[in-house]
Amino acid sequence: MDAYDNCPLARTLAVHLRAAREELTARWLERIAVRVSLDRNQLFPTEELLDHVPLLIDGIAAYLENPADEIAADVPVVAKAMELGEMRYRQGFDAYQISKEYELLGGVLFTFLARIVDQIDQPCSREELLQCAHRVFRAVTLIQQFTLMHFLRKSGERVREREERLRAFNRTVSHELKSRVGAIKGAHALLGESWLEPAERQTFHDMIGENVAAIEAVLANLLALSGLDGEARQQRNVRLPAAVAEVVRQLRGSARARKVAVRVAADLPEVEVNAAAVELCLTNYLSNAIKYADSAKEDRWVEIRGRLVPRPAGDGALELVVEVRDNGLGVPIEERYHLFERFYRTREAVVTGVEGTGLGLSIVRETVETLGGRAWIEPSEELGTTFAFALPFRRANDLRETDGADLSTSRPADPSSR
Repeated sequence: MDAYDNCPLARTLAVHLRAAREELTARWLERIAVRVSLDRNQLFPTEELLDHVPLLIDGIAAYLENPADEIAADVPVVAKAMELGEMRYRQGFDAYQISKEYELLGGVLFTFLARIVDQIDQPCSREELLQCAHRVFRAVTLIQQFTLMHFLRKSGERVREREERLRAFNRTVSHELKSRVGAIKGAHALLGESWLEPAERQTFHDMIGENVAAIEAVLANLLALSGLDGEARQQRNVRLPAAVAEVVRQLRGSARARKVAVRVAADLPEVEVNAAAVELCLTNYLSNAIKYADSAKEDRWVEIRGRLVPRPAGDGALELVVEVRDNGLGVPIEERYHLFERFYRTREAVVTGVEGTGLGLSIVRETVETLGGRAWIEPSEELGTTFAFALPFRRANDLRETDGADLSTSRPADPSSR
């Protein structure tokens, strides 16, 4: 047992800590806010979360007063410390920032105690004073360990999940490229046979072209993912209808093979768009809609629409929203939240054997976010899916047909609310 368990100074300091816990919380929060990129209100985004800190200070005060009462046995304090680790994980902190956060807490507490200790009329030896300091240090360290432990557990789970997805992605890409190259080699060998009829020769010729185009699409996705084509995205602007027409032309063969009718709305806004970015996003959306067409339906279709709407920020600016809607297999609600993650593939894709790398939608999201926009999937109670992306509209003088139009239409659903 600690020889200083009944230290009067420790009990008095604990009382002062509890009394000043709101002041200490505010001081700690201010010191954290100047060291991280998060807004002060985001550090503890709700009153409930902000209440974690006084409870942690109560735990430190209790240990200072009675070190026999281990913090590890204080379930509420441990739970709050772990919840703090969970929140910091979601906010994108790293382990160093969390360690620094508790270092700042220790500094705030020691500064406070050093200021008031001379005002306490309590007999105390130097050894007892050092014992009190040690208890505060140990209490802060223990709470920090529980926060970091939970944070690192969550981070480890994410790393393992990403590693598994990366391995699955490598297997998928390798299989797809191998299959495509095999088909090209087989078709090329058959083209050398003299007994082929002209129609059959044309079929194998088309097969080579389609597989080469598919390989190019995979490589384009890989380049987009690595950011190697970032400069190219800024080189050319075209009208939205022209960008849509080019994507439809490129995927015409795939749509025909799957018996999917591609419809383009007649009222697409005549505005200039970044050609590479919009075509890349539309290609991924449209190719997905074609691949996941419902073979049980006789009438299979995909529709491309676009409109100008006020930005959700309510600042008076406009944005261009492009939607790709289909009557295909649809996406289960529980999987919609993960669709734009890298390498993620839906269970439907795995079960039905639909080829893909799980990159397309993540590339769409990263591309539009680079340009200040966003991407999302619209909720639907019916079969089928609506994927959309929005880009800031900055060139009002490019408007032709939309001059004077009513832009008070409803805003697109904000993906951040899903």
